[in-house]
Amino acid sequence: MSSSKTPANEKATAGRPYHHGDLRRAILSAALDVIAADGPAALSLRDLARRAGVSHAAPAHHFKDRTGLLTAIAAEGFGLLATTLRETPDLKEAGVRYVRFAREHPAHFQVMFAPGLLRDGDLELATARALAGDALREAVAAVPPEGRGADARLAGVAAWSLAHGFATLLLGHNLDGPVGEQDPEEVFRGLATMLFRPAE
Repeated sequence: MSSSKTPANEKATAGRPYHHGDLRRAILSAALDVIAADGPAALSLRDLARRAGVSHAAPAHHFKDRTGLLTAIAAEGFGLLATTLRETPDLKEAGVRYVRFAREHPAHFQVMFAPGLLRDGDLELATARALAGDALREAVAAVPPEGRGADARLAGVAAWSLAHGFATLLLGHNLDGPVGEQDPEEVFRGLATMLFRPAE
């Protein structure tokens, strides 16, 4: 019988094998499930290894530590956000997609904007964050000054504040009363129209 080539710290347990290329994704997915259910504070690399069916050393092999794992989640989140913001050149619709992203990726959203949980100077995170910021700035720049004001930078801050604040309040169930049974994305479109009006 030939010996297994799987590294000792990535061997599967309890009949739940993960091929080498799948392990990083399996750990990330398990971490996202934990964060969505109980928040980032509930993360434990040992628990994630158990959930993925691998040895307790396997997560550290890929992410070094808990901070590395959370940083990888944030970087992935900003990359996904950049992609979704670039799906439309329209600032209002970019805001709608921001809210949709938060609803569809609540675990990423929790981690992305918690710098105390993340590794300073991480290149992957910095690159993904810059791409998302560039996508927002491009959407703001596409609005004529008469529709957003003369200062594009402040307009970007206003747009981000509106989308991020709405998404955060929504995820925290603080808007259950005002939004009720309405589609949150349609509610946000209405709010965005109040703030950014197209040029006449």
